[in-house]
Amino acid sequence: MSLLFNAYPLARSALFTLDAEKAHELTLHRLQQAYDCRHLRRFFPAIPQRSRTLMGLTLRNPVGLAAGLDKNGAHIDALAALGFGFVEVGTVTPRPQDGNPKPRLFRLPRAEALINRFGFNNHGLDAFIANVQRSTFRKEGGILGLNIGKNASTPLENAVDDYLTCLDGVYPHADYVTVNISSPNTANLRKLQGGDDLGRLLESLQQRREALADQHGRRVPMVVKIAPDLSTEQVDAIADLLPRYGMDGVIATNTTLDRSKVQGLPHADEAGGLSGPPVHELSLAVIRRLRERLGTDTAIIGVGGISSGRRAREKIEAGADAVQLYTGLIYRGPALIGECVQAVY
Repeated sequence: MSLLFNAYPLARSALFTLDAEKAHELTLHRLQQAYDCRHLRRFFPAIPQRSRTLMGLTLRNPVGLAAGLDKNGAHIDALAALGFGFVEVGTVTPRPQDGNPKPRLFRLPRAEALINRFGFNNHGLDAFIANVQRSTFRKEGGILGLNIGKNASTPLENAVDDYLTCLDGVYPHADYVTVNISSPNTANLRKLQGGDDLGRLLESLQQRREALADQHGRRVPMVVKIAPDLSTEQVDAIADLLPRYGMDGVIATNTTLDRSKVQGLPHADEAGGLSGPPVHELSLAVIRRLRERLGTDTAIIGVGGISSGRRAREKIEAGADAVQLYTGLIYRGPALIGECVQAVY
């Protein structure tokens, strides 16, 4: 087993004494330093090779990194080297924005959960694309997803413009594009999951994608990331719209506003999206319903609460084609990746 795997529990103890966001930034910095040093890079694990086809893309394995951990796409190669079969970065917005005031990331260790209210903090589209272009992951055959959103200052009625601007920018550099309409930390964003608003957004994206496909000579798959807090009727409405507007897949799910499983824990009442094991069952229910409604033609990527190989397998059994990790990685470290790869085969 890699030294990196063995060292993580000790490193986590130290990191958890720090403010959660500072620990996040420090971890990415140290990981990048290790990756950049050729002597240390040999301690990175071998990427488990369990190839799977998703939306016409060949994944090295079906365990990916969820968006949000590397919002600016500044650490793609280092994160991919942990063993992920595919990597998604962002969410990026057209213009740089600071996000919500700090503190905005909170640990709930007893639940192995996090609450965040980042608010799409990122350096903007130009910096994001420059980082993506500097990475070598795609050039070496890796599958890279780029996650797009809208600026907080953009009125909801103009949200389509922000998504189209981002799609134009990321299209040449993406293996797939994720349309994030489910973060709870940008005011009113989740309203875009509603039927009429979602239909208008997806129609505009479909038309722009067709033009970009002609321009660049390649069709890039698009997926939509949705919330776990939707009613059955809302999930059904989304499932009906996805194939109508040519969407290739759906990511289920983002963070939840539900606090029922963490009541009484320190920080449980903080505003923001809750991630980790408390989201798992909510995500499973959405995945099952989506698969019932979508059949087998639309890809589903399962995310939310995967803290063990067993939970990754449950996502696949519920109907997901692949899975993504985020909070489980914070608590378990990179050993979780290989455990999940083994569990889904």
